Amino acid sequence: MNYSIIHYPNRSRFEIEMEGLTAYVEYLRTDDVFDIIHTIVPQPLEGRGIASSLVRTAFDYARDNKLTLKAACPYAHAWLLHHPEYLEKP
Repeated sequence: MNYSIIHYPNRSRFEIEMEGLTAYVEYLRTDDVFDIIHTIVPQPLEGRGIASSLVRTAFDYARDNKLTLKAACPYAHAWLLHHPEYLEKP
């Protein structure tokens, strides 16, 4: 799938605009902790790997900035369980 993920730090979100809809990951950042709290993909966009791409991009950003990863969002938590390499210190 061809789409761009845009980071909006002032809104604490990573977003994809597609077909007039917005999919996003929302996070909280406190000190050195980066916590994904919501992963939202509108139903017409489901099944395209968008949620996974958003979560991966957000966690890549956090790792690049040497932040501790957390996932209050159930989807992001499950994603981390399937990608344990993200929990290892670089």
